[in-house]
Amino acid sequence: MNILVIGSGGREHTLAWKLAQSPKATKLYAVPGNPGMADIAECIGGVDICDNEALVKLAEDKAIDLVVVGPEVPLTNGVVDAMNAAGIKAFGPRKLAAEIEGSKSFSKNLMKKYGIPTAKYEVFTDADEARAYIKKEGAPIVIKADGLAAGKGVIVAMTLEEALDAVHEIMDDAAFGKAGSRVVIEEFMEGEEASLLAFTDGKTIYPMVSSQDHKRAYDGDKGPNTGGMGTYAPAPVMTDEMVKVATERILKPTIAAMAKEGRPYKGCLYAGLMITKEGPKVVEFNARFGDPETQVVLPLLESDLVDIMLACTDGHLDEEHIEWSKGAAVCVVIASGGYPKAYKKGYPIEGLAKAKALDTLVFHAGTAEKDGKIVTNGGRVLGVVAKADDIRTAVDKAYKGVNAITFQDAFHRNDIAHRALERLADK
Repeated sequence: MNILVIGSGGREHTLAWKLAQSPKATKLYAVPGNPGMADIAECIGGVDICDNEALVKLAEDKAIDLVVVGPEVPLTNGVVDAMNAAGIKAFGPRKLAAEIEGSKSFSKNLMKKYGIPTAKYEVFTDADEARAYIKKEGAPIVIKADGLAAGKGVIVAMTLEEALDAVHEIMDDAAFGKAGSRVVIEEFMEGEEASLLAFTDGKTIYPMVSSQDHKRAYDGDKGPNTGGMGTYAPAPVMTDEMVKVATERILKPTIAAMAKEGRPYKGCLYAGLMITKEGPKVVEFNARFGDPETQVVLPLLESDLVDIMLACTDGHLDEEHIEWSKGAAVCVVIASGGYPKAYKKGYPIEGLAKAKALDTLVFHAGTAEKDGKIVTNGGRVLGVVAKADDIRTAVDKAYKGVNAITFQDAFHRNDIAHRALERLADK
């Protein structure tokens, strides 16, 4: 099979790496891809991943049998619809189904209608009304831009001042453009967060290994929210019983609800969960694989990813038997100094081969090639991943890989998987 991966980040590098392991994968392409993917996929530049017509033409020219969509923007832009109309299989939800991520208000209203557990909320298009609601409710409180904001449109405000500033930033200053013309304001949920991704063909839903992301930029969960500074799997808070509860109360009802709404959902459904005293509640849904969750979930997948994706697109996921490794995986993100705000690009990266020699996987997220050298080209530059029989060994291995890599102004968190290690210490 000829397979095309759409996207250029660490998630897409991981997807391509896993797809390449399938005996069914004859030839892999990536658009635009990144330098780290070049040894497993032919990277094709010069095509706008938001131009459905250009993507379909590329898929036809390369005789693509399966398109795998990484980022959320092409999904909400209807790329799967366009591929299907041209008779090309594509893994991911169609445009109407992708709205579960594209509009937080749609997602929240769906959960309210079908009794899927989530935080209490209100939706606002007027900034003054939003401010009045915040003053009435008090802090802590959560303010979310309704549309897509590259993982940065959520502000957890611990004080009234932070909450009012968030409304000013999102609505008055339009920090996230049109995505912030409407905001969802939610109650602050207490508990521990976890991510549960699942494969689905629109009827059957199959949860993956759970994971836990670290959104804040600095150690101790301090600093601004980012796209994710590291992750690990499985998340100890997601016991077998908790996964079962989340599947029965959240994943299955959501897929059934989307079908009832005339928006059948196929692909990967990402449930960001808060594990509260009342059980798991939805923080958010994403319409695709998470980043950097994918970097720890897929290395633990023993089954053929191509087979699973075809089962999802063709509607026979119930016939698949999916196997997972019993071990653990940890990903530590190395970022550019200044991220998630302003940062410089173009710094040479040293030590990539040395890190790989230490039995780690290095997934490229924001890199480019210049004069034969790999250089920085984004905020999150690399994800260093280690697999091991247990979480502690995986953490130690991952940081050995991280410490082998250098570039100017690089930084990373030193406490990835700290919650998991604390739980082990308590035992």
